[in-house]
Amino acid sequence: MLGPQNELVKVKYFTARVQPSPRDPEVNVRQDAYLRALQAHCPLVELYYGEFLRHRVSMEHANPPPASVEVWRNEEKGSDVNLALHLLNDSWLSAYDCAVVVSNDSDLAESLRLVRAQNHKLVGLVTPGAPKRKTSRQLRQHANFLKPIRTWMLEASQLPEVIPGTSIHKPGGW
Repeated sequence: MLGPQNELVKVKYFTARVQPSPRDPEVNVRQDAYLRALQAHCPLVELYYGEFLRHRVSMEHANPPPASVEVWRNEEKGSDVNLALHLLNDSWLSAYDCAVVVSNDSDLAESLRLVRAQNHKLVGLVTPGAPKRKTSRQLRQHANFLKPIRTWMLEASQLPEVIPGTSIHKPGGW
């Protein structure tokens, strides 16, 4: 994505362990297989975990009656904060010259601003789903550059059917 003149030194992946549900009881098994495959195939990847919360909430119904309905709310907590803290800390430690953030979470805007303003580091921004999905204005104003993820890039970046040196296989449904 950045060209051969750049050296990739580390990939920090911020996520949360998903929880199985009656509709998808194997979701955590698939996620675990993916994360193991990713680490086995890409030694520069480091995983950092937030939390995944699932709870019932009552919400106003868009087409009453009834006035409200009970729904399951899934929330990933902490991943954005962890990303922001690592981005800032690694900047202060001069662990990078240029960081590329793959997110569209506007909560990260202040950390991007501080990295550029105080540490004079380059910050690139990759928006998942762009160009169909608009890049956050708050993030865009603090990035040195924007990069789209093109379809051919995604296709070229798929993990192999079998991860070399392991018994990890790409599931049929992927």
